[in-house]
Amino acid sequence: MFFQKHDDDEYGYKMWLSEDEVGDLLDAAHSSKCRLAFQLGVRCGLRSDEIVRIAPKDVKRTEAGWMLRVDSAKTDGVRQTPAPEVVAGMIQAYGESGGATEPVIGVTTRTSRNCVKRAGETLANETDDEMWAHLSPHDLRRTWATALKAEDVESLIVCDWGGWSNLETFLEHYRGAFSPDAQRQQREKVAWL
Repeated sequence: MFFQKHDDDEYGYKMWLSEDEVGDLLDAAHSSKCRLAFQLGVRCGLRSDEIVRIAPKDVKRTEAGWMLRVDSAKTDGVRQTPAPEVVAGMIQAYGESGGATEPVIGVTTRTSRNCVKRAGETLANETDDEMWAHLSPHDLRRTWATALKAEDVESLIVCDWGGWSNLETFLEHYRGAFSPDAQRQQREKVAWL
């Protein structure tokens, strides 16, 4: 896990998870809906308020693959972000029982944030790494964006998918932050590290 002290002490830490840690987090979800909420953050880059509003009607198969159409309160617009097939399938499956327009998570933003906090605290206890207790929903979005950059996804595409208004805003929040996996790959290039 990579972390930095947040510029504003009120917010604690900015955190980035490795792919293994993402798996640990998903396994620590105490319900299938919490697991889906985590995936919407860490695999699709949704903000916490967007996660709780996603409904089956928002999943679309396009020429680019499965996409989520996200109505963002923050940007006052709709954006599309890619969704792994498993996430799109889970959303559609929930729609079969709840209807196409009903949000699949079915909880408040606060409850969704508490799911992340609860899983983080569980992992802090299990791993003896207290940094897990500082995990926030935004860290999932941060991990997603940084992982895309580590895989050389074009910065402007990441901005478009993530709903950032411009590259400068994106870089302001993510510049100099590299995923734990990217850092490990770079260290492996140096024999004495």
